[in-house]
Amino acid sequence: MFKSTVTGPSPSHFRELEHQIREKAERALLEASHEAGRRATGRIRNAMSGAGLGRLGNAVDATSDLEKGGRLHRSSIREVSASSAIHLKSRNERTVGAIEAYTRGAAIRPRDARWLWIPSPELQRRVKGGARLTPGSWQSSGLAQRIGPLVKIPGRHAGEVLLIVPAVTVRQEGRPSPRRLPKSGKARAGRTLRENFIAFTGIRSTSRQARVDPHKIIDGVRAELPALIAAQLEK
Repeated sequence: MFKSTVTGPSPSHFRELEHQIREKAERALLEASHEAGRRATGRIRNAMSGAGLGRLGNAVDATSDLEKGGRLHRSSIREVSASSAIHLKSRNERTVGAIEAYTRGAAIRPRDARWLWIPSPELQRRVKGGARLTPGSWQSSGLAQRIGPLVKIPGRHAGEVLLIVPAVTVRQEGRPSPRRLPKSGKARAGRTLRENFIAFTGIRSTSRQARVDPHKIIDGVRAELPALIAAQLEK
């Protein structure tokens, strides 16, 4: 009778192989979750830009466990997880409020005031120090001297008032650049007279409809995770 003996790898070799497989799988999990965070951030930013929100999406960012040193979350020796967190990197109150309004929808009302003042698009939006232009900063910013004092008049209905500047001149071409009418009472060359220049429109409240759904975008990226993990394992 012919006998043969087959000697397989030792238990230590199997343990080493298991260790190598686990390390590769865990690294793939970290890399895939990191890539998922980058994808979600990029898609949210693109969606905000496509919705006409300009650079507001630049305030959205992601942080992953890979970036935090590559540490996994372990619930047991065989159960691990890795993640990316989508967050806002800006703490500016207006930026945070705008993002909340355009991703959730919001009703906007003035704080401690009767009217919500909207400056004319023909005016500069920022004044000295980068502060937002408001009726309260009109005098201190020098606009009262350059353009003229504000006068309140009724709007088109009971829920609207206007702040105008009588007798203002604006450029005939390009940006209007409103200026006070010269003492001569005549507009200079290249400028024309506006009898009543609307500087601010006051309203009781306004609303913003949600334009971007970040949760839907994140769910879409989450569905791609198995493919992302598989791609990392193939490397």
